[in-house]
Amino acid sequence: MDVAALSIGLSQSNLKQAVSISVLKMSKDQAEVNGEALIKMMEQSIQPHLGGNIDIKA
Repeated sequence: MDVAALSIGLSQSNLKQAVSISVLKMSKDQAEVNGEALIKMMEQSIQPHLGGNIDIKA
């Protein structure tokens, strides 16, 4: 059994896992920022006086 090859394989596996976790964390952070921006945009678009009346002409 080649210990050096095993060590390199384990190290590469650990690196891949660390990179994947880092990318997922960045994605999660970006999703949170986008969600907060969407909430802020929706709060600013609220206009309670609109849509309360309907004008109908026949």
